[in-house]
Amino acid sequence: MKHRIVVLGAGYAGSYVAGNLARRLSPADTEITVVNAEPDFVQRLRLHQLAAGQEIEAPRLADVFAGTGIRLRLARVTAVDPERQVVALADVDGRDADGHDTDGHDPDGHGAKGRGGELGYDTLLYALGSHGAVHGVPGVAEHSFDVSGRPSALRLRERLDDLSTRGGGRVLVVGDGLTGIETATEIAESRPGLSVTLVARGELGAPLSARARGHLRQACDRLGVTVLEHTAVEAVEATRVRCADGTAPASDATVWTAGFAVSPIAAAGGLEVTEDGRIVVDRTMRSVTHPNVYAVGDSAHAIGDNGRPLPMSCASAGYTGMQAAAAIVAQLTGRRIPRTKLEYLGNHISLGRRDGILQLVDGEARAKPTCVGGRKAARIKSGILRMSLWTTSHPTFGLPRRRRRLVAAPNAAAHQTVAA
Repeated sequence: MKHRIVVLGAGYAGSYVAGNLARRLSPADTEITVVNAEPDFVQRLRLHQLAAGQEIEAPRLADVFAGTGIRLRLARVTAVDPERQVVALADVDGRDADGHDTDGHDPDGHGAKGRGGELGYDTLLYALGSHGAVHGVPGVAEHSFDVSGRPSALRLRERLDDLSTRGGGRVLVVGDGLTGIETATEIAESRPGLSVTLVARGELGAPLSARARGHLRQACDRLGVTVLEHTAVEAVEATRVRCADGTAPASDATVWTAGFAVSPIAAAGGLEVTEDGRIVVDRTMRSVTHPNVYAVGDSAHAIGDNGRPLPMSCASAGYTGMQAAAAIVAQLTGRRIPRTKLEYLGNHISLGRRDGILQLVDGEARAKPTCVGGRKAARIKSGILRMSLWTTSHPTFGLPRRRRRLVAAPNAAAHQTVAA
């Protein structure tokens, strides 16, 4: 019987790991299935652009995995049972990866949605990512938009289209993290007829260097973004938000970007998780409680080489994905696990299409005094996004052509020795 590898999520990390395993492990021994709720790859790092009215590429996952031997299952994950080694799935919309009606029969194993039910595994790669965090604030779910997923970004786009058609409106972006900053500046640049306000709980760009903060303020001034600092939102209503200081800024479209959260599925399944629900993993991205479960990207609580938890980011998805792929291959083929880098080097922030900030950090995750700003930073960010999309769209490119056979019994001791 083939060793069943199931990858939950086809984002940056999940797609990379699935392709890596398909190229490095023999198909005679392994069967790789990727489960994803959407038929297309979502460039999450560019969803603020989609919401602002721009078109971004969304490669079909059936095309991405064509010829790799990877099975694509379009379904929503509803539960994980690591004791029985199964995941519970729910059908998405009754259509296959090509958008055709299907009765669940999939003779080739590629692109079918199936009928829900359960999917068994021998090795599980958990890469379900994150979504916008409500933080218990009343009215967020009912009255706000977000850019944490493609459907929600498209809903915001429709609202902005409506406001623009009517000649203008007030857009309130709550949250001064990277997503909030990029969303506010992108909307302001793409839709100059709208009034954009950014609500910051503390000082705008507080984690950045003084030079980067100055550049950020200049960009907001240039784009006409009003910034409300030291303002905590206590409730979101249909036409305004209520703040802790008693003010109530009016809003025709409130965009909530105040942090991210992960699905409760891992915790409900009995995996050891942190207080915020991320799976606790060792240096190889292996669950500390369930040895045949690995977690990557935003779903994983991984400690970086600087001794600090890696932040939720595309870069972290790449680093954790590389380590997990190397560990799974080594575990299944009886080899010593190599140690890949787990770094946090800094942040790339877009400020519209022609401006940006590249802020590097030191070993303590503190902003370095210098930064790169302006068009050069924007070009660097654009290049990173293009590279990330290309890498994801070609998951097996550049990997070893030799597909290794599995050992008769995977060597558990291999996991206890990580190469320096």
